[in-house]
Amino acid sequence: MSFTFERKINYYETDRMGVVHHSNYIRYMEEARCAWLESIEMPFSLLEENGITIPVLGVNCSYKYHVTFDDTIIIRPFVKEYSGVRMTVGYDVQDKKTGKTVLVGETKHCFTNKNLKPINLKKYAPEFSNKFQNLMEK
Repeated sequence: MSFTFERKINYYETDRMGVVHHSNYIRYMEEARCAWLESIEMPFSLLEENGITIPVLGVNCSYKYHVTFDDTIIIRPFVKEYSGVRMTVGYDVQDKKTGKTVLVGETKHCFTNKNLKPINLKKYAPEFSNKFQNLMEK
């Protein structure tokens, strides 16, 4: 299943050069990740109700092209790696108008209980684990 998230760039997100400040892309990836999980009926609120958190362990971004105020970007999140304990989510970000790749990124996560103790989702919540496993890019 391919999910896309559209995001229009606000003026306040640009820097002195008139382009989106690089730090904003981390927020955009999180917005896309949250919308993506909602789209597969696994929103963060449901995970947390079941005692599951997904903290970010790391972020990696490769900036390819700039966008400016009033541009719209398309973000496509996907599962790159999944073990039950850890997961890597990849992001392809494109300029909607030109189709140019703006950013290629990834966030690394682990699964924890509400006390932030690592858990194996395959054992702790197999129904959620199966959804992540099925989302993994082949």
